[in-house]
Amino acid sequence: MLKTVKSKHKNLTFFIMDLYISVLKKYVVFSGRARRKEYWMFMLFNMIFMCIAAIIDNITGLATDAGYGVFYAIYGIAVMLPSLAVSVRRLHDIGKSGWMLLIGLIPIVGGIVLLVFAIKDSQPGDNEYGANPKETIA
Repeated sequence: MLKTVKSKHKNLTFFIMDLYISVLKKYVVFSGRARRKEYWMFMLFNMIFMCIAAIIDNITGLATDAGYGVFYAIYGIAVMLPSLAVSVRRLHDIGKSGWMLLIGLIPIVGGIVLLVFAIKDSQPGDNEYGANPKETIA
């Protein structure tokens, strides 16, 4: 049986899903800042849904030799802009320009640098990209 974790939010499961949906609602909003929690919960659900889409493709026989198919491609295209937007807002949260995403084009090192940036805590107070979302929620 699934157990619901009690927290300051009435239902933690719905709160986490709300973080995913909030990113989708800000479909192409590249301005502002995104907290670590918002970024990582979106990425977690995104990976879960990508796996589900790949499984559906394999079950229905729509998958290619690589294991991906129509459902995977449709979902991937649908969340491409929200993923890019939340990544840019996450970089803004630590005081970096969204153009820093291009560092990911550098093999191996670029991905590691972006991972470090994604893990890094928010820049305290306001920065050039807006108010700290941690402080405005509290």
